[in-house]
Amino acid sequence: MSSKDKVLEFLENNKDSYTSGEAIATSLGLSRNAIWKAINELRKAGYSIDAVSNKGYKLADNNDILSSAGIISYLDDSLKEIYQAEPEMIRIYDNTTSTNRLAKEAAIAGAEHGTVILAKEQTAGRGRKDHSFYSPEGGLYMSILLKPEHLSTLEPDAITTLTGNAVCDAIETLVGVRPRIKPINDLFIDDKKICGILTEAGTEFETGDVQWIVVGIGINFDSDISAFPADIKKTATSLFAPGKNTITKNQLAAAIMNKIVNYT
Repeated sequence: MSSKDKVLEFLENNKDSYTSGEAIATSLGLSRNAIWKAINELRKAGYSIDAVSNKGYKLADNNDILSSAGIISYLDDSLKEIYQAEPEMIRIYDNTTSTNRLAKEAAIAGAEHGTVILAKEQTAGRGRKDHSFYSPEGGLYMSILLKPEHLSTLEPDAITTLTGNAVCDAIETLVGVRPRIKPINDLFIDDKKICGILTEAGTEFETGDVQWIVVGIGINFDSDISAFPADIKKTATSLFAPGKNTITKNQLAAAIMNKIVNYT
């Protein structure tokens, strides 16, 4: 892990208070100069970091950049330990064709249960029956790899429903509004779609045994609905207006993971 990533992880885990550069350096086993360079690198990457004389550094409240450290900081303790030990289980992309596609490739390559692929934008997002899923910046796009031995059912509709309820629970807990599921893979607020879910699986050809399952979740987080194609914006809504979010994508991603990855 780079010095920049170590400092970001420290700041994410101590976001409620200021910490001096000296204390951060001592905690991470780095030099004060390395801390200063890491802070500057994080700022160049878009992070807003408050600095106060005689108090130190603290992540500003308005940061909303997807990061492994940010997500891990909001996970339940049992999951936090797993992902801290194996940070490669959270993979984040600025843009990709489809997080489900990458998650399936990871599954075939032997990735662990709970591996999560996230993207800020998808260029070839898909929904059910190979329908396209419009996925511009402003959304939260994530796919979670699940292994059969960690699930109590392999019924496709049951897993899709579990995923939908997990997203509804997470949004209700963090925002205070509960979406409605219709029929099982789309979530609505005020009769407008806010989220789509796509469940896919890999099976062994000879036996038909399920080898892995990927649940894909696409949420209009603080999307600019006015910029959506005309046929979509009539029926779509976003959790927040652009720049008006009261929570971060890291918080929502972690809350969803807490519900789904912990499920057995």
